[in-house]
Amino acid sequence: MKAGLFLLCLAYVLSQFYRAFLAVMTDVLGADIGAKPDDLAMASGLWFLSFAAMQIPVGWALDTLGPRRTASSLLLLGGAGGALVFAMATTPLHLNIAMLLIGIGCAPVLMASFFVFARVYSAAMFATLASVMIGVGSLGNLAGSVPLALAVDAFGWRETVFVLAGVTGLIAIGLFFAIKDPEQVKSDAGGSVLTLLKMPALWLIIPLMFVAYAPAGAIRGLWIGPYVTEIFGGNAGTASLIMASAMIVGTLCYGPLDRLLGTRKWAIFGGNSFGALVCLALGLGFASGYWEAVLLFSLVGFFGMSFPLMMAHGRAFVPPHLAGRGVTLMNLFGIGGVGLVQMISGRMHANLSVDALSPAVSYHAIFLLYAALLVFGLVIYAFCEDRLD
Repeated sequence: MKAGLFLLCLAYVLSQFYRAFLAVMTDVLGADIGAKPDDLAMASGLWFLSFAAMQIPVGWALDTLGPRRTASSLLLLGGAGGALVFAMATTPLHLNIAMLLIGIGCAPVLMASFFVFARVYSAAMFATLASVMIGVGSLGNLAGSVPLALAVDAFGWRETVFVLAGVTGLIAIGLFFAIKDPEQVKSDAGGSVLTLLKMPALWLIIPLMFVAYAPAGAIRGLWIGPYVTEIFGGNAGTASLIMASAMIVGTLCYGPLDRLLGTRKWAIFGGNSFGALVCLALGLGFASGYWEAVLLFSLVGFFGMSFPLMMAHGRAFVPPHLAGRGVTLMNLFGIGGVGLVQMISGRMHANLSVDALSPAVSYHAIFLLYAALLVFGLVIYAFCEDRLD
């Protein structure tokens, strides 16, 4: 199982990389195949939406087939296959197809890890283990910044993605042989995703789950690159690297907070409240220079990583025999929110850029949208039940 978890962690490094690498490749993709920022926003959004759409079948597969076959087969076919399509792309449409496939391939990776944590380890350790997995996996977020930019400059973007496709395929094959499926939980209670959707407690958590990761995921996944280069003439790779580092630190800080503070709800509420204020500051144009913008983006990344703690909060209401469906349902909303918001922000940028007197206007509108969404989620979340394992 240790070897299996190690390979799942490597696979999650790839998942984090694929969701974030477009920010650094904006210029080369625009020059080579004519992909504009709103085209890349669509491709990025399709990654998140296909990832989210797969969560329901992935949850069923984890509970019935186990993580070994589920994670290895989808990562091989979708992840490696999609990366090959990306490497051979000649139009923005090909990028859309590639990112959709890669999203499908990455969909089971983190949830397979969470499934093992829920079945093998104590419930009280779930948030900490989840945050460590996400924190280490976020090295892929780092790899998708300066290291990727250097590789693209040295070898070319197609060659770099071809190599990534090969690495993805090898890890997928390794998962098939390394993962040991946990023993299935026997229960006469039955149930399905519909059973979970009928639980009122989850519906007070889901709205914030839907929007909490959207600002950090969408900005790091795309907007930080064109914003710092177009508005301030700064380096996109450096900005992305710093924000990615802040996201890793934020993830590791959130993980043990429930045990340190004796509450999940208010740790999540406080962190996302700060995140909303930072998005508001960005939307009001408080960043007057490159480094001020990088600082504010880093704060969005730091406070926006409550994902593992929110996952633990939702999982605390889910019966053990529905653990797979429970974590994937929460992940559906968490990742689906990023995809939907990313596609909306892409349309906003395209429409506002046409008539705006300043190129910053369209970006500021996007950041204000993020702030409003976080406030919406927080208002509903304030009424939820605080629960520890």
